[in-house]
Amino acid sequence: MFKAADLPQTIPVFPLPGALLLPRGKLPLHIFEPRYLAMIEDCMKTPHRLIGMVQPRDVPEGADKRLHSIGCAGRLTGFSETEDGRYMITLSGVSRFRVKGECEGFEPYTRCDVNWDTFARDLGQPERDKSFDRDAFLNLLGRYFNAEDLKTDWDSLSEAEDELLINALSMLCPFEPEDKQALLEAPTLATRRETLVTLIEFALRGGGEEERMQ
Repeated sequence: MFKAADLPQTIPVFPLPGALLLPRGKLPLHIFEPRYLAMIEDCMKTPHRLIGMVQPRDVPEGADKRLHSIGCAGRLTGFSETEDGRYMITLSGVSRFRVKGECEGFEPYTRCDVNWDTFARDLGQPERDKSFDRDAFLNLLGRYFNAEDLKTDWDSLSEAEDELLINALSMLCPFEPEDKQALLEAPTLATRRETLVTLIEFALRGGGEEERMQ
């Protein structure tokens, strides 16, 4: 387990729309672009093996603040290489961070100076959601999965701990990138669960972009 003192002040970041990593979650990734292959190779040479996942912002080309201000770093815990040179990796979520700025340099990928101070709870024990009504939540989730034609192991979901259940669904459900960012930035597990419920209810109502903006 990482301690705050172990976290580096500069990390490589992978800006990937719609890809959400949360503390103690696991994110599989398929790496094939040359710049990100180089990023993985450099990461494996470091003692911490951390990569930051950050949502890119929808801004004009060349604009400032190309990345959202909050991301989540994961430790590279799984790695395999295909015969044609692609990498299949797994990141295990460690802590969220705030982007201070992008580093100038010669690497083909982005590196950022980051601050971890406001996310100390990410390095602690798994969170509990004391107000979690699991039966009502799973009923709502069942309606959503039927509407979206999604499949899952309901026995495993029913038995999963609060944090594992809520975070896994936040990472896996097919929400828009900005919705994923809202789930990432939720300050507590209860807030994330409330956000998740709102997004599921919105999807079940068939809400479109016009409704979202009201």
